[in-house]
Amino acid sequence: MTELFRLREEKMQEVHGTIGNGPFKPDWDSLRDYSVPRWYEDAKFGIFIHWGVYSVPAYDNEWYPRNMYIEGTPAHQHHIAAYGPVDKFGYKDFIPHFTAENFDPEVWADLFKSAGAAFVVPVAEHHDGFGMYDCPFSDWTAAKMGPQRDIIGELADAVRRRYMTFGVSSHRAENWWYYNGGRELPSDVQDPRYAGLYGPAQRTYGEPGYPQPILPPSEEFLEDWLARTCDLIDRYGPQLVYFDWWIEQPVFKPYLQKLAAYYYNKAAEWGRGVVVNYKLDAFAEGTAVYDMERGQLADIHPDVWQTCTSVGETAWCHIADHKYKTSAALIGDLVDIVSKNGVMLLNVGPRADGTIPGEERKLLLEIGEWLAVNGEAIYSTRPWKVYGEGPTEIVSGTFNDTKRSPFTAKDVRFTARGDKLLYALIMGWPDEGRALIETLSSSSRLFTGQIMKVQVLGWKEELSWSRKEDGLHVLLPEALRARPVIAVRIEYAVAEALE
Repeated sequence: MTELFRLREEKMQEVHGTIGNGPFKPDWDSLRDYSVPRWYEDAKFGIFIHWGVYSVPAYDNEWYPRNMYIEGTPAHQHHIAAYGPVDKFGYKDFIPHFTAENFDPEVWADLFKSAGAAFVVPVAEHHDGFGMYDCPFSDWTAAKMGPQRDIIGELADAVRRRYMTFGVSSHRAENWWYYNGGRELPSDVQDPRYAGLYGPAQRTYGEPGYPQPILPPSEEFLEDWLARTCDLIDRYGPQLVYFDWWIEQPVFKPYLQKLAAYYYNKAAEWGRGVVVNYKLDAFAEGTAVYDMERGQLADIHPDVWQTCTSVGETAWCHIADHKYKTSAALIGDLVDIVSKNGVMLLNVGPRADGTIPGEERKLLLEIGEWLAVNGEAIYSTRPWKVYGEGPTEIVSGTFNDTKRSPFTAKDVRFTARGDKLLYALIMGWPDEGRALIETLSSSSRLFTGQIMKVQVLGWKEELSWSRKEDGLHVLLPEALRARPVIAVRIEYAVAEALE
């Protein structure tokens, strides 16, 4: 019995003990007793971080480790030209170049705090099988190779010192098949010395797009996945665990139930609320928080949900010649998501040396500047009766984050705080500063309260406003023209009476 195997077996015994002795059992009926914690409902905005060995080549996207072994792909062609054949220079050979010499968790945490983030979620392990933390079940980690630092541990400490909530992301499930291209041509994937990194590399069908393995994950792989994930939870105490796609495979279901029971039972011991993010139909409704990758919803959802998206339009990790979104577009998406009972998890991709690119720092700081003024309309709010009004349509679903038209001044989103405060967020600059909010007309059946006061957040002077048959008219000061979204604070005397 190897030492790594022995440690895993000991961990599994502990896992089953915790599952057996806690309030949650590993079945969907029991797990439906889970409730989303207040901190997450209030948070609204978090930072996601894709950083790993794939940041060294900085080409194509974070799937470079897989695609470099697939003939005909741009990544494979680039790799041959830049580094040589994959049997001479494989993905493992990037690890010595991943030194993270400029990584300073304090600088990162300061930036995320300035951006207005309430929580931070680094990727602890991507599909590539290289852990960014001190995993006891693998030698292929940043704590033992490359930087030789516990990246996740250092960042967790820095984030918590700034009173942000810490989470982690695990994408290990896909390691079952991720490197299968290396089985089809001469490569180091076939060398058993590197199996701890490259994993089973099971052959797949359905290329390209979302590949599916010919064989489902083995019991050994699934047990290892569960042990690693539970150890990650114990080692760093995250209050959020994010899972990427593919865990929705039927063979994973019993292990997901065990994982959730273990995590929720641990949270009960800690006395802290926790969140599991999942995609597609991996978890039963009501047992965790649904995440929509690079997408939004067209209307309010009764349950809290999440969008994960990135500052870049394509890759999640750092690459050369990134095409970035604008801070105005990101703020608009944040407002739209929050108005529909959602939370935004916004990704950045540091360089291999541990610095966050200037363009990304600038975007985060611009978002933070807006939130510093308008956060009252975002943090700790709840959806109103309707999410908003206006002509711009949101294409509901995943991978649609760049498909909407720019928001206009006729687009308005609502958030609420209790039953006496309503926020109307105007998504552009109206002609001559004359905003019209039609939903709040004097004849509205949705809003029957008497408006007592209308203000713009971050503006101390009195506003000119009137409520008429066609809507609430607000004359906005010219000085506010540069704001990407203008938050109007509306105090009213009585709650809405209409059913």
